[in-house]
Amino acid sequence: MIAKPKRPLSRLYFLVVFSFLLPLAGFFIYAAKNHAAFLFLTGGLMVNVVLLLLFHLRLQKKQSSIAINKEDYFERANLLKAELAHEWETIESFRHKITSYGQLKDLTEKLSLCLGLAETSNMLCAEVNKLFGHKDITVILYLFHSSMGALGISSSQRGQMQVNLKAKKGDVFDQWVVKTLHPLLVEDTKTDFRFDAEKIISEDSRSVRSLISAPLVTGDKTLGILRVDSPLAHHFATDDLRFLRTIADLSGVAVENAQLYQKIEDMAIRDDLTGLYLRRYMMDRLNEELKREMRSGQQLCFLMIDLDRFKQYNDTFGHIAGDIVLRTVGGILKEHFARPGDLVCRYGGEEFCVLLPDTPKKNAVSLAEEVRRKIQAKEIVLRRQKTHVSASMGLAAFPNDARTREELIMKSDEALYKAKEGGRNKVCSSS
Repeated sequence: MIAKPKRPLSRLYFLVVFSFLLPLAGFFIYAAKNHAAFLFLTGGLMVNVVLLLLFHLRLQKKQSSIAINKEDYFERANLLKAELAHEWETIESFRHKITSYGQLKDLTEKLSLCLGLAETSNMLCAEVNKLFGHKDITVILYLFHSSMGALGISSSQRGQMQVNLKAKKGDVFDQWVVKTLHPLLVEDTKTDFRFDAEKIISEDSRSVRSLISAPLVTGDKTLGILRVDSPLAHHFATDDLRFLRTIADLSGVAVENAQLYQKIEDMAIRDDLTGLYLRRYMMDRLNEELKREMRSGQQLCFLMIDLDRFKQYNDTFGHIAGDIVLRTVGGILKEHFARPGDLVCRYGGEEFCVLLPDTPKKNAVSLAEEVRRKIQAKEIVLRRQKTHVSASMGLAAFPNDARTREELIMKSDEALYKAKEGGRNKVCSSS
């Protein structure tokens, strides 16, 4: 401890003492000449006064020293209090990090149990939502789709609910992250000079005022973007961005594994040539849909499609040309029957089938007629020659025309045969 310097006695103090001692000295000289006894008593009194003054000075000095020590102790106490507060902050920071590491460990364990891409995406968004713990935030996972060659939403969640977003392929923030491959923190979208606020509003109808976003990268491959946004400005800080980046780094491996699993699964249930589902998968789905329709009481329609005179195309233009025809027709069917629940399958050879759950027979016939006209109108170039193909179709409905899976397929096949016998390029339904 450094002692504070003592303050010197002031000039006023010496002046007062001198003004007191000067008349006192004169008084003693006068008393010594005339009154010896009075002088003795007065001298004794003055000695006491001097002793009292000395004691008073001693006391003042002691009090001053105590005051200085008291200030030193208070100063030291404040320093210790500040150090203690800093230590508590450090301890709380370590506790928060330990909690965060535990949460990340739980997240990686849960992701490791997911196999499919949809399951992994939904699990990741749900867990990130829990980790940031705010009901108003939206967690979005964008992934690159090889077929689209661009970003596409894999999963999006606000609170406990999945949400549909306007910006299906990402907005200016997402494009910035893709371009730079750097994490992004925007504290206020209306004041951030890097981005156009008007363009942001036009791209997304939601009110987004702040966000954090991090790329999902494994090796030299960019998988997508993990983003968290909020309708509140200044909702996120640098620590939040750092935490999200760690999550993205850990999740990248899980997402890549899920994509590989999805690819292997698709190879097992999809046709290599057309990309449509295989017959075996269609049969399993048909069993499930029939059970569901029995419980709900809804109609289910099954459509069989056969390309007319397909053998002639193979004989005339070759098998490669035949593959082109099959891919083209498969693409038309997949694009036309794109409602949730619709299932398009390559049944075998030049035959296709379509499963239409929750669809009345009348509506199914209309859909079949529309796609028949699309197939007929499609111009296909084979060996530099423009040509057209046509298709015959047979349709049956559950439970009106059939009560079992085998009967439903048989009735559809009979209706298809009737369309072939009736001149081809038409739709016939089971009666």
